Amino acid sequence: MIKFEGSKLFMRVDNAIFPSMEQAKSFFGGPENGPFVMVNLLKFKDKAEYADGSDSDLSGATAYGRYGKAIQACLAAVGGRQIYAGTVSGMMIGEVEDQWDMIALVEYPSLAAMQKMMSSPEYQAIEPHRKAGLAGQLNIRTSKIGR
Repeated sequence: MIKFEGSKLFMRVDNAIFPSMEQAKSFFGGPENGPFVMVNLLKFKDKAEYADGSDSDLSGATAYGRYGKAIQACLAAVGGRQIYAGTVSGMMIGEVEDQWDMIALVEYPSLAAMQKMMSSPEYQAIEPHRKAGLAGQLNIRTSKIGR
């Protein structure tokens, strides 16, 4: 939802951990048009929340860090790579109610490669760290201009 108040533009932002079924179908059901970069805007939980109750002394960022370290091999296995990852240290333009903690840019060769990675046993084994650490995120698929 976008609304204006005076000269200010306001956008509703809904962080989530998983896409809805409709979002997943729309994302993966679209036409395959080659490489893309996924912009990941990440918000961490204060404390990790593992389903089995383990590691409750960890921060959400630390739990997600386990995922972040292990995802590199999963990406490489499908021809993807992390381009950049860093903590959010400030904003110059605009305002958000709750600033993200981290940004990661990940390049995938195709939608099929991303889907293959996400369904692999290796990815499924590390996904609990992602879930334990994330309070929510935005994933934004970008395509190179002029392609």
